[in-house]
Amino acid sequence: MNDFKHITGGCICGSIKFTINTKPLFTHVCHCLDCKKLTGSSYVMNTSIFDNSLEISGELSKGELKAGSGKKCTHYFCKKCGVYIYADYEFAIRRLTVRTKTFSNPEHFPPQAHIFMKNKDPWINIEDKNICHDEMYDPKTAWPKESLERYKKYLETNSK
Repeated sequence: MNDFKHITGGCICGSIKFTINTKPLFTHVCHCLDCKKLTGSSYVMNTSIFDNSLEISGELSKGELKAGSGKKCTHYFCKKCGVYIYADYEFAIRRLTVRTKTFSNPEHFPPQAHIFMKNKDPWINIEDKNICHDEMYDPKTAWPKESLERYKKYLETNSK
């Protein structure tokens, strides 16, 4: 993705439209019990981005939860149709987590990890066991080196 331009996406009713202006850092699938309950599904797919790279038009609502880490998570969703667009996890410093399937082209962002495999539904089969983690992964070992370097540089130049 060296020729990265931007990612577009939105909600199902069209009220929310967004653009991501920088290359994402990492995409993972979460099988934790909280994500299952939040989505009413077996898992959720999330893509991590820099917190200043998301531009949104439309009216969002928000809610707060305690994540599995025990830290706060603020989630944002379309006020009209309720589609969950992104989350701001307290532990993910200067990053946002966007629902990958809200992208206009989600097929270009396959999962690079599956987390909380200990809670995975037994009928789901994942071929690449090397990207599976019983709980949360360590970004230092799971993320591509290029993403780690970009994130480090971003934190150095964009401190709050």
